[in-house]
Amino acid sequence: MNQSSFRNDKPTIYFVSTPIGNLDDITLRAIKTLKKVDKIYCEDTRVSSKLLAHFDIQKPLFQYHDHNKDVALKHIEKDMTDYLDIAVISDAGTPVISDPGFAIVKTFKKEANIVPIPGVSAVITALSASGLPPHPFMFYGFLPSKTRQRQKLLKSLETKTETLIFYESPHRLSKTLSEMKKIFKKRDIVIARELTKRYEEFIRTDLDHCDDLSPLKGEIVLLVAGYTKPEMPDDLTILEEITQYMNDGLTSKQAIKKCAKRRDLPKNTVYMEYHNN
Repeated sequence: MNQSSFRNDKPTIYFVSTPIGNLDDITLRAIKTLKKVDKIYCEDTRVSSKLLAHFDIQKPLFQYHDHNKDVALKHIEKDMTDYLDIAVISDAGTPVISDPGFAIVKTFKKEANIVPIPGVSAVITALSASGLPPHPFMFYGFLPSKTRQRQKLLKSLETKTETLIFYESPHRLSKTLSEMKKIFKKRDIVIARELTKRYEEFIRTDLDHCDDLSPLKGEIVLLVAGYTKPEMPDDLTILEEITQYMNDGLTSKQAIKKCAKRRDLPKNTVYMEYHNN
């Protein structure tokens, strides 16, 4: 299914990114889009009405979130039947990304043009200034609230080499960091707090020193360095090194080849050394 966003007569659903703190971060295109649509669906009308008032945007505002999803989708279905153009916004940042909106895309991707209006995302904002490797990275949003599920997920990420990014609440941060320390061991971390706001702060430390942190407030993005495999010790014998590679999952042939390359030796020399022991 192809979508030619601006070359058909379908109604359009705009997913409009909004500021995560500093209102100056809104784009001109976002303002123009919100002013021209017929209706705006938002996460919280109390929050979004302040944003619209600031930019003198006078459009009908309707609530859409996970708890009223079924009712809201019926309203949007009627909007599509009436060929209305609508906008979807969240309280802050890019809709759908750990915010409501995915069900709208999934439900109406055939009936409407789904058009993103890019802008601020806390994930990219935090990553860009973190000092951790920017690519590849993996974003997980909020961790499960139940301890067993959360620990199971963290365990599944233990050997991921990508920079890991999470959203976390201040009251749960200390517990999460403690669990990460047990599972991830020593890793560099960055806590990006209150991004784009007056009290914006980047705390660059590691999991060994996370117990020293003072209690924090505000919205938090937590970034964790990816897994780095320990270097092979130089004092290992050829047999010990090949055995280690095989314990990591390589076949004997693959292990011999890797050992020969690391030691800059002929593969046959390593092969004979391995098989003669």
